Amino acid sequence: MMTIAVSSRDAILQRVRGALASGPALRLPPVAPVWPSAAPTPQAMTDRFVPELTLVQGEVVRAATIEQARRELVELVQTAGWTSLGAMDRPLVREATAELPPGMVRWAAADWEPRQVERLSASLIEPLALLADTGSCLVACPTAQDRLLCYLPPACVVVARLEQLAEHLPAAWPAVTAMAADPALRGELVILTGPSRTADIEKVLILGVHGPKRLVVLLIGRD
Repeated sequence: MMTIAVSSRDAILQRVRGALASGPALRLPPVAPVWPSAAPTPQAMTDRFVPELTLVQGEVVRAATIEQARRELVELVQTAGWTSLGAMDRPLVREATAELPPGMVRWAAADWEPRQVERLSASLIEPLALLADTGSCLVACPTAQDRLLCYLPPACVVVARLEQLAEHLPAAWPAVTAMAADPALRGELVILTGPSRTADIEKVLILGVHGPKRLVVLLIGRD
């Protein structure tokens, strides 16, 4: 005959399990979404995104077509006096830079060093989504060089289509989870909300301390 000792802990757990099994089913109250969706139209999201970004010293340049976007980008580069642009190699960025002088655009490469990125006049990036409620740009950065383009150059131009507008971060979550589920993708997501700014020193607002001093969103498409 073998005797099995039952500890006090085991006895308590057995009683708890028995009580749960014989009691009524536990019903949790419905949880209201933190960010409910109002299903806004593209026009409504644009009307929210533009002033939100402007409030944090960001800029928006509108272009109805990709052809107009190319002209707007050329004018922006000439007016700012930029001479070298570092760019994420994305289809939309390739399209938008088609009329810039040859050799001005340098496509992000694995051998780029931070000092090299820092010396660029500006960066050109494409976001995963634009978040209308905060005027933010959600950018997927699969490489270290892509991430550095978000921070080191003194100016950053985000090239995006109207279709990339999302009501808020939860509305963009399906695209985020799809990217995160792909085992072939690496890197991280960066959220840009206007140019870098701080007021740590005597509460005086200073732009460009921790990132680009200027952020421009080139938004392509008709409302």
